[in-house]
Parts: sequence; C-alpha cells; structure tokens
Amino acid sequence: MTNRKIFDEEHEIFRDSVCSFLQNEIQPHSDKWHEQGIVDREAYLKAGEQGLLLMWADEQYGGAGVADFRYEQVLIEENARYGDAGFFMSLHSRLVGPYIGELGTDEQKARWLPKCISGEHILAVAITEPGAGSDVASIRTKAEDKGDHWLLNGSKIYISNGINADLVVVVARTDPNTRHGLSLFVVEGGMEGFERGRNLKKMGLKSQDTAELFFNNVKVPKENLLGELNHGFYQLMHFLAEERLIGAVSYLATSNAAFDITMDYIRERKAFGKTIADFQNTRFKMADMRMEIDIAQVFVDQCVTEHNEGNLSADDAAKAKLFTSELEGRVVDACVQLHGGAGYMDEYPICRMYLNARVSRIYAGSSEVMREIIARSIGLDPRRKQKKPVGAEQAA
Repeated sequence: MTNRKIFDEEHEIFRDSVCSFLQNEIQPHSDKWHEQGIVDREAYLKAGEQGLLLMWADEQYGGAGVADFRYEQVLIEENARYGDAGFFMSLHSRLVGPYIGELGTDEQKARWLPKCISGEHILAVAITEPGAGSDVASIRTKAEDKGDHWLLNGSKIYISNGINADLVVVVARTDPNTRHGLSLFVVEGGMEGFERGRNLKKMGLKSQDTAELFFNNVKVPKENLLGELNHGFYQLMHFLAEERLIGAVSYLATSNAAFDITMDYIRERKAFGKTIADFQNTRFKMADMRMEIDIAQVFVDQCVTEHNEGNLSADDAAKAKLFTSELEGRVVDACVQLHGGAGYMDEYPICRMYLNARVSRIYAGSSEVMREIIARSIGLDPRRKQKKPVGAEQAA
C-alpha cells in the first residue's frame, strides 16, 4: 500500500536507515542463524549501537526517549522484508522492556535499562507453563517470601529468547488463595538454581531460541520484585493490547513481503509459453491478496494511531491480531502455491515464511481466545445471564 498517511518524513528517513542496517548487519547472517537455531548475541549489540532497542527509554538511561510506536512499526515492517524473522527485537524492546520501564523503581531502571538499551543484556518474559498457556490464572510456578528473599520454584516452557536472555521477567504465584495472586520477578542469568533446558526444535522461526526454563529454589532478592505484589495478573493484562498490536504489525508485514516476492517470481517463471502472471487464476489470486492486505493495513494503522493516543482497546487489539494472523496464513499458503514446487524448497524465502507463519495464530493469544474476547465485547459473554430478546417469553 503506497502513500500511507500515518507516517511523517522523519519516519521515512528512519526507515531508510533501518533498511540499510538490516541489509548490511542482519540479512547476511540469516542462513547461519537458521542452521544454528539461535541469533548471535552480536546482533543485539549492533542494534543497540544503532539506537534501535528500547527507543522509548529515557535519555538518562541511554535511550532515545521516543515513545511514538510508529518507529517500532517501521522496524517491524522492515525486519520482515530485509532482516530475520527470528530476530525478536520487538520482544526485547516493546514486550519485555516496558515491564521494567513502567513497573520498575528508579533503582531497578538504573540497574537494568542501560545494558538492555545497548544490547549487552537480552530480555525474555516467562509466562507459559506446560499446564498454563492462555490461562494465565492457572500458573503453578510459585515464589515464597523467606524474609530477606523470595524462593522461586517451578518451570516455564516455549520461552522466546530463552537461551540468550540475561534478564527474565518471571510470572509466579505469590498468593495461593486466589487465582489472580501473581507477581512479577526479574531473574538474572547466573542465579543459583536457574537452569535452561533445551533450545526447542520448532516447525518455523528456526533462528529464534525458544527454551524451557527451570527454577529450583532460586533465591530472588527482594529488590527484584517488579511492580506491586500480587498484582502481576493485572499488570500482564495491561501490556496485552500492545503485544497483540505488535503481532498484527508483524503478521501484516510478512504478508506484504510474501506478496512482493511472489509478484517477482510469477513475472519471471514461465509455463506453457507464458509467465505465471499471465494466467487469470494468478491475477485473481494476487488481486484478492492485495485487496485484503490493503484493507487490513488501514485498520492496523488506525490501531497504531489509537495506541499512540493511549486509546487502543483490548477488543480492537484482538480484532487486529486475529484478522492479520489469519490473513498471513492465507497469504503465505497462496504464495507457496503460486511458487509451485519451488515454494516447498527451504532455499526459497516463501517456504520459511509459510513455516514461520503457523505460530502466529497461536501465540500472544490464540485465534480462539481472540474470538472469545471479541464475542464478549459485543455482549456475548457466557459468564453473564443473557437478556432474552423482547417478546421471547410471549413467543415461547
């Protein structure tokens, strides 16, 4: 989609610099990271040197003090095109970093933010457990108050940046008497009893290190409690809208990138004496994809505007996340089909995009959970007694 009015000249200048960085410092290493199953830590250091990490952070910590989400949107969009899908800068900067930035004390921010901004420390958040995915209230990992420290026990699974992470925001139960009695703790690499399991082998996002984490009698200092005690559940909910918006921007960016590389392919590949692009089926498929992507882009850009103004609702974020993740799945599938046999080959970018996209409908809240949120927002909440339509009793 051209001439997107959401961006100013400064954003486009920033976009040019991001493209240059990604093409020179990230893209050349993508195949190696794909094979080794993890992004080199040096990538975060280079991103830090460019001022691309935690851009919202105050200058006193080394940040740029730029809260405008559109800069992160640019970064996500260009990483989808020129970077590496497993290089989770936005997880580090906008999903985990704000827990410290918004909930942390002055001492905590001064202690942790500078190295997160420079890329010396990599961030992760540990929520999911074998028995607690979308149902955060079922978390069993617990932290017990031992007077001068917290004693942390439990395990987490499917944790992005789990191998690379130096600081992990861990969600643990601190009040066993209530489902929502959760708190957040910052666990630092090297703490005794904190162990990392396997770098899990996944269908896609091969370069993204996803791990199991184990906490065996980890003594967490009292000063590593993040935010208010027993308010972790509500703190997590507070950050969910942005997490889903980040997802929506990313899924749509992948759809755009997949569309563009497929456009190049169908114009060059020939069959039966003409290019693939000359077949009516191809033209109609591409037209449908362009239509859906452009319509979705308008809504996502509007969500970004609302988010910048502090007005993005949970149900609109859910709508954006649901629609774009489902759209991404349709687009990459159609693009593989238009590539023919080549689309099934790992050497072609569309093959990796197809595999990477499958998880989009699962993490940050599955499509089913998004539909539940949207249904409740329009008054269809099974937890409440539904009002009978006017005249229903008489009709019965």
